[in-house]
Amino acid sequence: MDLTIENILLIGSLLLFISVLAGKTSYKFGVPTLILFLAIGILAGTEGIGGINFESSNLAQFIGIIALNFILFSGGLDTSWKSIKPVVWQGVSLSTLGVLLTALGVGLFVWAITDFTIFEGLLLGAIVSSTDAAAVFSILRSKNLALKSNLRPTLELESGSNDPMAYFLTIAFLGLVVNQDRSLWNIIPLFLQQIIIGAALGLLFGKLSKFIINKIKLDFEGLYPVLAITLMFIIFSATDFVGGNGFLAVYLSGVLLGNANLIHKKTIMRMFDGLAWLMQIVLFLTLGLLVNPSEIIPVLGIGMLISAFLILIARPLGVFISLSFFKMKMRRRWYISWVGLRGAVPIVFATYPLIAGIDKADIIFNIVFFVSLSSVLVQGTTLSIVAKWLHVGLPSKVKPESPVDKFLADGAKSLMREITIPPDNESIGKKIVNLDFPRGAIIAMIMRNGKFITPNGTTIIAANDVLVVLFENISTIEEAYQQLQLPIIEEELN
Repeated sequence: MDLTIENILLIGSLLLFISVLAGKTSYKFGVPTLILFLAIGILAGTEGIGGINFESSNLAQFIGIIALNFILFSGGLDTSWKSIKPVVWQGVSLSTLGVLLTALGVGLFVWAITDFTIFEGLLLGAIVSSTDAAAVFSILRSKNLALKSNLRPTLELESGSNDPMAYFLTIAFLGLVVNQDRSLWNIIPLFLQQIIIGAALGLLFGKLSKFIINKIKLDFEGLYPVLAITLMFIIFSATDFVGGNGFLAVYLSGVLLGNANLIHKKTIMRMFDGLAWLMQIVLFLTLGLLVNPSEIIPVLGIGMLISAFLILIARPLGVFISLSFFKMKMRRRWYISWVGLRGAVPIVFATYPLIAGIDKADIIFNIVFFVSLSSVLVQGTTLSIVAKWLHVGLPSKVKPESPVDKFLADGAKSLMREITIPPDNESIGKKIVNLDFPRGAIIAMIMRNGKFITPNGTTIIAANDVLVVLFENISTIEEAYQQLQLPIIEEELN
């Protein structure tokens, strides 16, 4: 069956519907949701019962890039700076040095056991070098797995920030395969350009996006998520246009916005949470349609060797060396090594050799597909078991909420206070979003002229307003009073 304008919406909606139902029941059987999405795509493909003919690597790559933008931006929005601050350098080391060492290890192994050239081996190693943000985010959150000592922030920071490094290595080694007269040292200036420009523009665009979202006046609340999506694509494309790493810029801008005071922030975060799930489903369905199972069978043997080497040797070596600069218990290092999930991102990167038309592109794609599949099956299904073996998990009764859950929960705050704004206060005339209120405080209602109003980020503070504020703890109350430049009443702290 060929995809046409007439049937693509029907087929696509049916596949999405089946995927949502499969995701609802998957963990009852211990199967990662993403594997089911992939399996549905395969079954619907040319060699499956659906018989859908989909062979466009260019379209698959385009869908992959769009999906990764949503997944990385949503992951950035959901990243609490407070939680990652203690482990930020560990995450940076894992996402740069760890990815590089993993790519080199796998590349040399492939070169040694196959007829691949050294650059072809390094290209394959680069493609499978990063952990997959979609796989890590979805599996950790679906399993509601709580981990000790900042392990979860470390894992989510690594998976959210290491795709740019893998993307750079893939493009660099692909260039060396196509132009074999170039030297390995030629990629160093390209690396510095990609990382420096990507990081700088990510932070710059993040601050600019915050200013635009808070200052622009839109008539409908539903337009704010649309504005955020528009800004996300501008950040990626503009950064890529000037030679920076667009994926890094998108993730960093997401982190900055997720930790800033934004108008209609709850609406934006809810929208991106849903869109990230949609993009994960679409991405895995697309890649499932693209692959032909019959072409995987000839590479099963070499695929198992590479997968085993990656999981048991290359990934642990990369983790242990990149974390050797930090104090951390051995069992925690082993667990970080085990949560090296490969997923859709390596398969998306494997489409670059296909489009470039290099000799071993088909073999590389099929090997990468098998490695990703086996990684999610083996590692994704055993995260809870390995956490228990290594004693790095927390009992269910003390599991912490994710940052997005805490933000979206209606009853997340435990203290309530009424704060009266005097006529001479400097906050008068300011929008709530510009008050720089502590993250652990929410202005739930405002009593004005004897009437209660429900505020939002655009509500302007007036003289004699009585703010009904929900707080997480006593220290947050102190911060709020300081921000409003009001004297702290001792009774308010009891």
